[in-house]
Amino acid sequence: MVHIYRLLYALFVLILFTLFGCKEYDKKLTSEKEIPSKPIGLKQNYKDDFFIGAAINHALIEKRDSLGLELLETEFNSITPENIMKWMHIHPGKEVYDFSLPDAYVDLGERHQHFTVGHTLVWHSQLAEWVTEVKDSTELKEVMEDHINTIVGRYKGKIDSWDVVNEALNEDGSLRESVFYELAGEKYLEWAFELAAEADPEAQLTYNDYNLTNPEKRAGAISIVKQLKDKGLKIDVVGMQGHWNLKGPSLKEIEESILAYHNAGVKVAITELDITVLPNPWDLEGAEVSQNFEGSEFMNPYPESLPDSVQKELADRYQSIFKLFLKHKDKIDRVTFWGMNDGSSWLNGWPIKNRTNYPLLFDRSYRPKEAYHSVLALKN
Repeated sequence: MVHIYRLLYALFVLILFTLFGCKEYDKKLTSEKEIPSKPIGLKQNYKDDFFIGAAINHALIEKRDSLGLELLETEFNSITPENIMKWMHIHPGKEVYDFSLPDAYVDLGERHQHFTVGHTLVWHSQLAEWVTEVKDSTELKEVMEDHINTIVGRYKGKIDSWDVVNEALNEDGSLRESVFYELAGEKYLEWAFELAAEADPEAQLTYNDYNLTNPEKRAGAISIVKQLKDKGLKIDVVGMQGHWNLKGPSLKEIEESILAYHNAGVKVAITELDITVLPNPWDLEGAEVSQNFEGSEFMNPYPESLPDSVQKELADRYQSIFKLFLKHKDKIDRVTFWGMNDGSSWLNGWPIKNRTNYPLLFDRSYRPKEAYHSVLALKN
């Protein structure tokens, strides 16, 4: 009888093990399997070097671009507003401010803990019409004071860095004949940086411009830095807009510029990086800038897709540029791409409308390109 009880007990234990023990064993096996994890993107790979940023448009800010938001979360830790904070949008009337999209933009940055950039406070382009009607320097200073105090003050402690003055230089390094310069001369630069520093003493302040690898224009930017520093004013960064192409500027020119700005006592930000793969009308001998190339097959050679050979060339170009950035990571604060993916790039419509360009690391379907992997390979 005892043997029967022992047999029944053993059978009972076997049933329990079959019902529960195997499940636990299956769980262990499952846990030991390689479970796909969230990909480690650009921001994680470069977290010890510099911020990796992207300019974002209103579709993403309004959360209408779900794929863009997902990419932003994985790949980037800094954001710049593409257009919504430019004067014509944020301050369209003398007594009128529109903070609806800027508020949403700043909220996005706070929620995702991004290094958040304000772009831009003083710029001659995309300016509200009413500003061109300002009569003299006294009125201009009052207008600038209201504009900067209101905007910077509203986002004090929430925006980490401001592009205070944008594109104030001609190609020869002289100051551009903007409405600001015509009314106040170079003094308006001092006003802008002084007002921004007073409105938010903790924010990083930047002078931002394109073609700052050109020696003459570079000298002009360094002159602005020196002018401000000599007056005891705060300027932290020179923003080198990286609107480059497959051939130029050369790595030597980029490196010389990084070193020159560093030696002038400021950090460097690569603020608007994209690399066009399309022909430039200004490169054509005898071409008129006003000539209309829209619809030209020569000017839009890859309407459907980019050939593998050009993909490779773009990847090599990006890799060599980022290799240089890593060499000088102690001097570089952030690298910001001008757009999230090829489809959102402004280069599809400038300098010629209706073209298909491929200047960024992600294609029109938000998939990483060969150029993306070439940049990651430097860290892996």
